Amino acid sequence: MLKTHDAAEHGLPVPARATAPRTKRERHGGALAAAAAIALVVVLPIAALILIALSGSGADWPHLAENVLPRSSVTTLTLLVMVAALTASIGVVGAWLVVAYDFPLRRLLAWALVLPLAVPPYLAAYAFVEFFDFTGPPQTALRALFGFETGRDYWFPDIRSTGGAAIVLSSVLYPYVYLTARVVFLMQGRNIADVARTLGARPLKVFLRILLPVARPAIVAGVSLVLMETINDIGAVEYLGVRTLTFSVYSTWLNRGSLEGAAQIATTMLALVLGLIFLEQWARRKQRFHGARSTHMKARPPRVALAGWRAWLATIAVLTPVLSGFGVPFYIFGGYVSRRLDQLLEPAILDAFLTSLATAGCTAVLTVLAALVLLNATRLSRATAVAAVVRLASTGYALPGTILGLGLLFVLTGFDNFVDGAAQRWFGTGTGLLLSGSAAAVVIACSVRFIALAEGAIRSGLEKLPPHLDQAARSLGRTPAGSAREVLLPLLRPAILTAAVLVFVDTVKELSATILLRPFGFNTLATYVYENASRGVIEDGAVAALLIILTALVPVVLLSRALMRDAEATQI
Repeated sequence: MLKTHDAAEHGLPVPARATAPRTKRERHGGALAAAAAIALVVVLPIAALILIALSGSGADWPHLAENVLPRSSVTTLTLLVMVAALTASIGVVGAWLVVAYDFPLRRLLAWALVLPLAVPPYLAAYAFVEFFDFTGPPQTALRALFGFETGRDYWFPDIRSTGGAAIVLSSVLYPYVYLTARVVFLMQGRNIADVARTLGARPLKVFLRILLPVARPAIVAGVSLVLMETINDIGAVEYLGVRTLTFSVYSTWLNRGSLEGAAQIATTMLALVLGLIFLEQWARRKQRFHGARSTHMKARPPRVALAGWRAWLATIAVLTPVLSGFGVPFYIFGGYVSRRLDQLLEPAILDAFLTSLATAGCTAVLTVLAALVLLNATRLSRATAVAAVVRLASTGYALPGTILGLGLLFVLTGFDNFVDGAAQRWFGTGTGLLLSGSAAAVVIACSVRFIALAEGAIRSGLEKLPPHLDQAARSLGRTPAGSAREVLLPLLRPAILTAAVLVFVDTVKELSATILLRPFGFNTLATYVYENASRGVIEDGAVAALLIILTALVPVVLLSRALMRDAEATQI
């Protein structure tokens, strides 16, 4: 029998067993490289932003350090503290009331508390200004009640203030805290509270001394999400005249024409965001202490039935946030639309609607594909480096749209200039701008920001599947790719659809990055409303605003249905 080297010398084929087996890294190199490329796309805007901030001439820095940053930083921190306090109070109290007590409309309000999630903060700001204006219902009723004739006859709080901005943002962002707190209160079961009750503790004392401290990590995590959304907002704070760091980025760039100065302010925001991320991760590390088995959840004690004025006080306490965060915007924009039905067929609104659908659709497809690539990489390799790459690729959701848009603008401009220069050297003709100032830039920005959203939704679906399902398919002769295509993907179809819907809706609502990166003549529903509000004719954007709210209601309704199923499962 010829040896391997003898067979090669005689021109005979080398036996297959003589070929060195490929390592796992070689077999799955394509998937791991794709995951690394996605992470690189997420990191590049941040790196470019820091590089631009450090490489500038520094001429604007003295002005920023003396006149802009101190005021904007104080305003931003004040706003964050007020929003944190309000959302924590509304979310925690609402969750505690619907879980622990029985009162009129409790079952309806348990899921209605989620409805404000369908209203973007900038739409809430526009609606609140119209609602609390001199001609709005509260001031009109006040004048009719006391016989006042002009605004000089009485005092009314100004919604265009830092406090007003905190109320507006809290009205639509508190569901983040409500959802996390409600889940924790449901999961704590009866054991932890029964011990305190047997010792004679009253329900309020049990809540303050037992339930609230145990739920603190989840509450802090929810508040952290609220604060990151607050930092990301530009439409609401600009309309309300609150000069936050985000507002200063736009003002420095557009009014002073200083990209370096805008980048320096954005890096200050980035440091603040990283602090919030650290806070959120610190909070999550303790969540394992209040996990509970489903059997314990079903064994939770019965709710306390409230009667008389206490019952109606609880109803009012839970109903007020719903009316504020969802009722006011729907009332304002619905009223405008009912008087301007002719706008439904306006070409500008139709064009903005189609542009929003196209942008959100492309973003949803691209983001879901990227999330599948990341999850496939973790499926094929359990290496620490791969897990770090996937985690890095999922950090885009923590970046405010302003930071992401500004950093991505530098990256795309550099890419376009590189390609244009190479084309001129090699072919004698330029390519111009390929990505900068195009719809593709908006899609890329939204995809980078919402990868974590899609990855989390699909990962949740993947974790519900039997852990050895993939290995069983491969033991029957399926390749890793075949196992994923024929077994995992069909089973993950609901999770993939959920991820696509969530990304689609968030893209329809997105404003900050779109304003920075959109080309001329490119209007989504969000930018259409923003432009009309900037001109002081919010009623002209009412149709577009209502379309955004109705579109965003889709995942909120799905989430509410899930809450009701959870309620039935846990007998609440």
